[in-house]
Amino acid sequence: MTGDDRQLVCAWVDAARDTSIAGELEAVYAGVRADIESRSPVCWASGRCCNFDKTGHLLYVTGLEAAYTLTRLASDEMISSADVAAAREAGGCPFQKLNLCGVHTIKPLGCRTFFCDRSSTEWQHALTERSLDQIKLLHERFSLPYRYGEWRQMLSMITGAWPTSGV
Repeated sequence: MTGDDRQLVCAWVDAARDTSIAGELEAVYAGVRADIESRSPVCWASGRCCNFDKTGHLLYVTGLEAAYTLTRLASDEMISSADVAAAREAGGCPFQKLNLCGVHTIKPLGCRTFFCDRSSTEWQHALTERSLDQIKLLHERFSLPYRYGEWRQMLSMITGAWPTSGV
C-alpha cells in the first residue's frame, strides 16, 4: 500500500467515524430505503446478488461507504485482507452468510439498490445514480477524497491499512 493510499484510507475511516458525516450518509441511505419501499421490489433471498461471478455483475462503492461498513462491524465480525481475497477467489462477497447479507443494515448503496427482480431494472439505475450524486456532494462538502471502486478492492485497501488491529 502506498502512502497516498494510506492517507485516503485514514480520511475515509475518520469520516465514517464522524457522526455528522455518517449521519448524512445514513440520510442518503434512508432516502433510498423509502424510495425502494414505495416500489416494493421482490427479493428472493437467493444470495445471487452477493455472488458476483455467477451473476456477472460487480459492486462498486465509494471509499467512504466501504469505511462506513467496516467501522460498524462488531469485533467478532471484522474481516481481514485474507477474508476479502478468499471471497474474491470464490467469486462473491466476504459478508455473504449462506444466502443472506451479513451487513444488511450497514451495506453500501450498490447493495441497497440492486435487485434480481427484472422488473426493477428501469428505476434501479436512476435511483443509484441520483443517490451516488448525493454521496459525491457529501464528499465535496466535507473535503473528502473521492474514489469509486470495486467493493472487494476497496475492502482490501482499507483492511490492508490495518492488517492486525482492524479498522
